[in-house]
Amino acid sequence: MAQQPDAAHQRPDGIDDATVDAVGKIGEAFELLERARGALYEFHQRIGWVDDTLGEGLEQLRAAGHGELADELTRSWLGRNVLPGMWTFEVVEAFDRTYYAVAVEGERRVRDTLMEGRRHVQEAERKAKRRSNGPADDLT
Repeated sequence: MAQQPDAAHQRPDGIDDATVDAVGKIGEAFELLERARGALYEFHQRIGWVDDTLGEGLEQLRAAGHGELADELTRSWLGRNVLPGMWTFEVVEAFDRTYYAVAVEGERRVRDTLMEGRRHVQEAERKAKRRSNGPADDLT
């Protein structure tokens, strides 16, 4: 016999399966966006690491007597924009402002309008339906 999701994850009265599925798909899209945003922040941090490491390497190149080559790479590569006129912090800020903020508001609006703000209703119903009566564990 299937259990019911906890109160925080129950579908509101009058909400049909198609709506629960649609809201679940929008939630999935938002979770994918969070992963993409994480990759963008990873890129941001890694490019900073590249630039710091390059700076150290150029200093070592100078110290090894290759100042002219170090100067050339300092002018052409060190501190270079990753996109025209932009460092990665500006890319991240533009993404957050232009895309991410709109998505956060849109996903919240769907949940507030259709699910009384409840998250993961579809998944909670799946858990309640599929949960086995297998060995007990200390997790609820």
